[in-house]
Amino acid sequence: SMKRSRINQLVREAIDFFAEHRFFLPPFAYWTPDDWLHKGEESREIAERRLGWDVTEYGQGRFDELGLLLFTLRNGSPADLKASTGKLYAEKIMIVGVDQVTPMHSHWSKTEDIINRSGGRLLIEIHRANEDGGLADGDVTFHADGVRYAVPAGHVVSLSPGESITLTPEIYHTFWAEGEPVLAGEVSTVNDDAADNRFRDPLDRFPAIEDDEPPVHLLVTDYATYYHG
Repeated sequence: SMKRSRINQLVREAIDFFAEHRFFLPPFAYWTPDDWLHKGEESREIAERRLGWDVTEYGQGRFDELGLLLFTLRNGSPADLKASTGKLYAEKIMIVGVDQVTPMHSHWSKTEDIINRSGGRLLIEIHRANEDGGLADGDVTFHADGVRYAVPAGHVVSLSPGESITLTPEIYHTFWAEGEPVLAGEVSTVNDDAADNRFRDPLDRFPAIEDDEPPVHLLVTDYATYYHG
């Protein structure tokens, strides 16, 4: 589990990090729990599509080694995706710490570009999935900034600021930063954290939270408690 005091500290540090890298967040990033209590039906998209702050240690209690801080800026819905109309896309901004690993996973339907927007190097280890959902031995073919590559299983792609990689559903990936923390972008089809993550080793996508102090800003998992619109 994570203590709320630690989450609050990480969110405050993230706001400073985004400012330092001149990345600007939308207004709802700064809403307080009290603001949320007074929001009405007009703000439902934020809550339903889980836009906003997301801090996870994947249920392992070692955030600095195994964790990620994300902010979902925009997101469509699975219904949009099914209908092939409406908001078919999503965007996140993330802070990846030095040697802070996001565990090996793939997605059932989401295709995403992971972008190094600023900071150190972003290292991404990639494998193809086999039919059983494990890691295949064969080469991985992928595109990065419009160029096609084929690399051996387990190859680590290094992205410098400005570079990106396209990860299709059959590609397992794990990533971390080297040198200094990375401001990492994600542009993708609709994001569905409830149903579309396939971790190689079973993990909790969202942490249990110990509320040792009130939240400074809500996480996406807090909306159910504070928002009654």
